[in-house]
Amino acid sequence: MKYSVDEITWAAQLASIVEVCSEKPGNVHINQYFGDANPLDFFAGAVAIGPVFQRVKDLSVGDIVLKGVESRSKLSSTNVNLGILLLLAPLAKASVKCESGSGAPAIKDSLKGVLDELSEDDAVAVFRAIRLSNAGGIGYVDRYDVREDPQGITLLDAMYLAQERDSIAKEYVTNFAITFEVSLPSLKDTLGRGTTLRDAILHTYLVILAEIPDTLIARKLGLGEAFEVSKKAFEAIKRGSIFTLSGREAIKDLDCYLRDEKHARNPGTTADLTVSGLFLFFLDSIRCGTVSSYLGRW
Repeated sequence: MKYSVDEITWAAQLASIVEVCSEKPGNVHINQYFGDANPLDFFAGAVAIGPVFQRVKDLSVGDIVLKGVESRSKLSSTNVNLGILLLLAPLAKASVKCESGSGAPAIKDSLKGVLDELSEDDAVAVFRAIRLSNAGGIGYVDRYDVREDPQGITLLDAMYLAQERDSIAKEYVTNFAITFEVSLPSLKDTLGRGTTLRDAILHTYLVILAEIPDTLIARKLGLGEAFEVSKKAFEAIKRGSIFTLSGREAIKDLDCYLRDEKHARNPGTTADLTVSGLFLFFLDSIRCGTVSSYLGRW
């Protein structure tokens, strides 16, 4: 069953807001700021994308990304949601096109068609969004430079070329494997163990980081450093993560390791992949009328 425009918009905004409220190591969150970004920038980004997702039926994936970045730029000068938009745009299109069933399996079935239909215009719009966000990585490939509009290449083609250097690009190639097979299941499993929502987000973030080296860190400091960060996240999980005092101490140690003046070890891609799992989770909890109970477990 198709999800309504309101359900999709609310899920996108809620996912963007609650993720930054959870105290995830190395990220901006409710109690940690960067010199050029603070939680209000992320909240403003969540507000800005609302009107864009209200047009999810009419806009293409590329247009959702570009218009979302344009809207955010009117409220915040900091790139806080390009990755989020790249992940949520196709998921939102798939959600509004579901013909039968509901929940993650139905969205995943619908998603393949959305990705297969991505066009050259989608690629042009996304490359423009990358330039407007002053973000690098996805657009810098051997044959195509983000500083120019791509010619003769679809957005899915561009993601194929960028998949080894960016986990968000790889999501497009794998039908969002991390979102459906790691992010969402971890979130649901952790909440099923009676945790608070903020702890479930934190644990999910650690699970993703431990399994998938953060490609934002890799682009800044090299793949070796990204693997080292993943190793430390795995150690925090091994020591109990949010469920033990030892695990929480390991999480604090990880946070100290990740933070420096330049924020080069910020696992920003991991945070975005946490948001995409939250988006799917909130879609269902909104549909089932249980969202308030989870928000009440903060």
